[in-house]
Amino acid sequence: MEYFASQNTGEVCVRGSNVFHGYYKDPEKTAEAVDSEGWHHMGDVGMWLPNGTLRIINRRKHIFKLSHCEYIVPEKIENIYTLSQYVNQVYVYGESLKSCIIAVVVPDVDVLKQWANDNRVKGTLSVLCMQ
Repeated sequence: MEYFASQNTGEVCVRGSNVFHGYYKDPEKTAEAVDSEGWHHMGDVGMWLPNGTLRIINRRKHIFKLSHCEYIVPEKIENIYTLSQYVNQVYVYGESLKSCIIAVVVPDVDVLKQWANDNRVKGTLSVLCMQ
């Protein structure tokens, strides 16, 4: 998933006497959350900062694996898309049985119209989105 302990990133795990020890009368769910050494896997992906604090940067459940075993973090892709001034909203979707992902992009209409005027491009919004 491209999170490495050598880069101070990875799943946040905690253990101790004051930490969650399991689900009441549900050993299956407990086994999913607490490993054999007593570490509670929280489901968050964290990064240690230089000042010693922990920043939560993602959720493990938001990560999915494609059919060719590549892990995808949709939020990272969405954040890159939204850096474009032409993009107002974006949603990235994928399925574990497929080998590719799709992005549904909502353009910023005002910025797109301004670009069309500046570049003397005529057409409807759908024509402009195909440029």
